[in-house]
Amino acid sequence: MGTDRRAAAFFDLDKTVLATSSSFALARPLLAAGLLRRGDVLRSAGAQLGYAFVAADHRRSDRIRQELSRTVNGWEVARFRDAVAGAVGTAVRPLVYLEALDLVGAHQDAGEDVVVVSASAREIVEPIAAMIGADHVVATTMAVADGRFTGRTERYVYGPAKAAEMAALAQRHGYDLARSWAYSDSITDLPMLEVVGHPVAVNPDRALLRIARERGWEVRHFRRPVPLRPPPVRVLLALAGAATAVGGWFWATRPRSA
Repeated sequence: MGTDRRAAAFFDLDKTVLATSSSFALARPLLAAGLLRRGDVLRSAGAQLGYAFVAADHRRSDRIRQELSRTVNGWEVARFRDAVAGAVGTAVRPLVYLEALDLVGAHQDAGEDVVVVSASAREIVEPIAAMIGADHVVATTMAVADGRFTGRTERYVYGPAKAAEMAALAQRHGYDLARSWAYSDSITDLPMLEVVGHPVAVNPDRALLRIARERGWEVRHFRRPVPLRPPPVRVLLALAGAATAVGGWFWATRPRSA
């Protein structure tokens, strides 16, 4: 790679940019919109609790993915889009870590693009990324037909797939991954961290903390979720445009990282 290739900064979403899971933040608005039922919330919460007491792995993630896919199958795109658009500013905005927001600004001031990388659906991630001023998004893509979810996943951006998507984005935009940064809290994002030259463990789970210490990676602790200032008009327009199609809130319910 030539020296003219620039660095980028890749941020995981849940527990890294946000203090909690974006799916939990959106659960109440989706209930209010009549999309979620309380039974759906309890089932997904049960899956989340399962992760809290056992190590996350791909098999468990796949089971949760299938269960939550059944939950949203048949949802109307327009109703979901409206519920998300109305909730991002009120339910999600106060959960952004100030430390993450400061890093986004620092990387952009250094001439580096900021990319939010998440297993959550693109239509969830894009409004949040626009809210914090990120330049690009890498996220899961869900299939929609006749204005409704089909229950099928077109592209699931999880684990090794995150690293592959980051490499593809780097190729398109001319990023030098060896000079780039990645931030995540979860051991499931190890491939994402390994693909860059500057991996940073943020509020890491036990397994990731052990690896970070063994490899001499930087460890950061974000503690200050604070409401953002009211977004400028250009960001409001970006938020509106980001919700033109629907993926699914549920991808963010995977533990630690989404």
